This record gives sequence, C-alpha cells and structure tokens, in this order.
Amino acid sequence: MLRAASADADRIRTEAHGQAAAILRQARHGADEAVEQARTRGRSETAAAAAAVRGRGRERARSIILAAQRDAYERLCAQVLTEVSGLRDEPGYPLLLIRLTGMAASAAGPGATTAAQPDGGVVARSAQAVVDCTLPRLAGLAVDTLGPQVRELWMP
Repeated sequence: MLRAASADADRIRTEAHGQAAAILRQARHGADEAVEQARTRGRSETAAAAAAVRGRGRERARSIILAAQRDAYERLCAQVLTEVSGLRDEPGYPLLLIRLTGMAASAAGPGATTAAQPDGGVVARSAQAVVDCTLPRLAGLAVDTLGPQVRELWMP
C-alpha cells in the first residue's frame, strides 16, 4: 500500500509538474503575444505621432521662412523709400520735379492740374485721371518691377 501510495504520489507529482509546465508555456506564449501586440500598436501610434510632429515642424519651418522673406521684402521697401526721400535734398531734385510734373500732366490728359507733394514728387489731376508721381509711389513701383528678382534677397 505504501508503495502504491508512493507511486500514486509520484504520478500525481509528475502530472502536476507537467500541467504546471504547460500552464507556464501557455502563459509565456500569451505574454509574448501581448508584448508583440503592444509593440505593434506602439510602433503604429509612434509612427502616427512622429508624422504629426514632422508635419507641424514643416509648417513651422515654412512659417519662419515666409516671415523672414516678408521681413527682407519690407526692409527693402523701407530702404528704397528712405533713399528716394533723400532725393528732395539733392541738387538735381528741382529738375526731377519739373520732369515728373510734365510726365504726370501729360499722362493725366488735357486740363490737368499738378501739385507738388510734401513727401516729394507730384500728383496730376484731370477729369479723366489722377496720376500719382510721388516719390513714395514711384519707389513702390520700382520695387514691384523687380518682380522675381526680389527673391534673390533670400536665396543663397
């Protein structure tokens, strides 16, 4: 009987060890699957988050570039305006004013009246048109005619 009980105990112990090993293998397999699913989900979420961060970075960089370009353009306009306003103090300004007056009156048409402007240049008015030949307006037009060449300010 003792031998039979001992044999039963050994058999039960062996079965218990086998069952424990099977449960442990199943738990490890389940844990490995859970870890792999978490990795896959993490990669997916990380990729989406990284794409969003890169997108925001590109938008921010574009915004910075556009702001810098706008600043360069505004500085050019201000510099041209400053330089043009200095023409009033030049010895040749009276001759320039005479030429601008003739051009503005001719462009405005018959019966045009002209008036010198405090910021330099002249404005001509007629029944048909108003022609602005002020120094600030001419400076603005000069910058505008540069067109694509203005981009050279911010191109390497």
